[in-house]
Amino acid sequence: MSTPIRVLFVEDSREDVELVLHELERGGFAVDHGVVDTAPALRAALAARAWDIVIADHSMPRFDAPAALELLKANGSDLPFIVVSGHIGEELAVACMKAGAHDYIGKGHLARLVPAIARELRDAEQRRQRRAAEEALRSSEERYRLLVENAADLITVLDGEGRYVFASPSIRRMLGYEPEALIGTDALDLIHPEDAERVRAAMAEVLGGTPSSLTGLRVRHRDGSWRTIEGSGSRLVDREGRPFLIATARDITERVQLELQLNQSQKMEAVGRLAGGVAHDFNNLLTVILGYGNLLLDQLTENPLLSEEVEEIKRAATRAATLTQQLLAFSRKQVLSLRVLDLNAVVDGMNLMLKRLVGENVRLEMRLDHALGRVKVDPGQIEQVVMNLAVNASDAMPDGGHLLVETSNVELDNSYARRRAVTPGRYVMLAVTDTGIGMDEATQARLFEPFFTTKEPGKGTGLGLSTVYGIVRQCGGNIFVYSEPGKGSSFKIYLPRVDEPAAAREGPPPPRGGTRGTETVLLVEDEPLVRSYVHDVLRKNGYRVLEVPNGDEAIGRSAGHREPIHILVTDVVMPGISGLDLAKQLAGSRPGLRVLYLSGYTGDLVEQQGVLEPGSAFLQKPFTPDALLRKVRELLDAPLHRGKPARRAAARG
Repeated sequence: MSTPIRVLFVEDSREDVELVLHELERGGFAVDHGVVDTAPALRAALAARAWDIVIADHSMPRFDAPAALELLKANGSDLPFIVVSGHIGEELAVACMKAGAHDYIGKGHLARLVPAIARELRDAEQRRQRRAAEEALRSSEERYRLLVENAADLITVLDGEGRYVFASPSIRRMLGYEPEALIGTDALDLIHPEDAERVRAAMAEVLGGTPSSLTGLRVRHRDGSWRTIEGSGSRLVDREGRPFLIATARDITERVQLELQLNQSQKMEAVGRLAGGVAHDFNNLLTVILGYGNLLLDQLTENPLLSEEVEEIKRAATRAATLTQQLLAFSRKQVLSLRVLDLNAVVDGMNLMLKRLVGENVRLEMRLDHALGRVKVDPGQIEQVVMNLAVNASDAMPDGGHLLVETSNVELDNSYARRRAVTPGRYVMLAVTDTGIGMDEATQARLFEPFFTTKEPGKGTGLGLSTVYGIVRQCGGNIFVYSEPGKGSSFKIYLPRVDEPAAAREGPPPPRGGTRGTETVLLVEDEPLVRSYVHDVLRKNGYRVLEVPNGDEAIGRSAGHREPIHILVTDVVMPGISGLDLAKQLAGSRPGLRVLYLSGYTGDLVEQQGVLEPGSAFLQKPFTPDALLRKVRELLDAPLHRGKPARRAAARG
């Protein structure tokens, strides 16, 4: 069976072409051929189709073999090129071979032509296969290079001694180093000393043939900070049998920080629920203690000695009430009076008080942004935030220092918000920065926990910063702290910016009138001691009291009472029907009913159902008999506003 072959002749003699064709066909080739005798014709033939071999005469009137060779080179072709000529000296033949011809055959020795062509075709095929392999290798290397250079993860190669042999360019982004600068250095030089032994053991395992992975490793950034990574390693062996370790690593610093923030948030939430529940129970007890203490004092006006002892009971109970209020603030279960206001006005109004508070050895500076946006907060609670932060800063500067209070508008973008686990958007920032002793990471981790303090026993309750935390969170804001030992601390509070106009300042309270009455009161309170105390206070001041322990009985008592009920005094949080739902249900059958809400805290009502409607009457436990009587009288004497006594609204904070 003949072997097909495509031959391009560079020849001006048709007889010589026929002679070579005859020889090739005798040698077993089925020849498909073309003939050219000029440079343009050769270019056209090469462009028109593919050829297997070129057979050229050395000299022709308009063209020759050396010129054809040059043209092939310029065209990027390495086709087998054989010179077949009748009259050429040895010197010219050698010159042709040096110029790139693959063989030279005299026309008188055509018997050599077929073996020469077979050989050159084999060599050409080998060259093609080699070029294809080289091209595949180059493509593979290029893909590998692109993969390594653009990989988000860090890829490194270490020798058997743990020294860098290679580091991918991603090390610039991850750790700030130039890859070339690390070559030859010990990989353990970048590892945190406390993690070095783990890494050393893992490297030994990998070089011994066991793949290994590690997480939570701290690696030093070029700027001196520590980044947290996770990575894995495996073993490679080169041609000389030398072992290498190839490792991939990923920066998980942000993920670890978010996990810590989540864990801290969950812990604070759990502590807050406990604190809120404790405060609620204590407020009920303190309501009874303070209430009966006041009633007892009214009866001891002629006995100064006993009066002073009862006053001590009241003072102790009042201090306890202050602590429970702080616990409620931390647990975000207090009732807020939210107003749209200019934060600058609140902060600037505290200037003189803060100067007296921090002392003469602390220089107080205020930098207030005159274009500051408005926020919706409880003014009294925000004042408490500023005061507590100032006291904390002053305590951190026993030898004096600089206290800076500043405000500004900020925009938290998606990147920052993701790192801090907050909602991106427009905020007003309140920052309190001191030059005090600073805090280490362990202290910062527990900073907002209730009762945690670094002060000496008796020097503080440990509730100041936990109160700040609770108020800020209940206002819908966030608080972050940056501090280093010996370098001071900065507390930054971010409160959501609002576009509503600032609320008008509240006028003075109405003048006090008499507190006695004859109206009928429906009292609903699930705590027996508190219910008994409120009943006694109201009854002794002329009111008719219908008392029940829960909402269901209140509905039945109201339905069975044919005479008017003038006011409902109810706890907010009760088993079964809440105070808000009770007021709504009674409003249908008693449209003129006034409502006074009592509570030690609003609990899940704030978190799940909403808050009291603005303008609703609320009395925070613990309260004195006078406060209760004035509030009841105030409601009964106020003009009647028809409408729902309470509603479910979006929880503010």
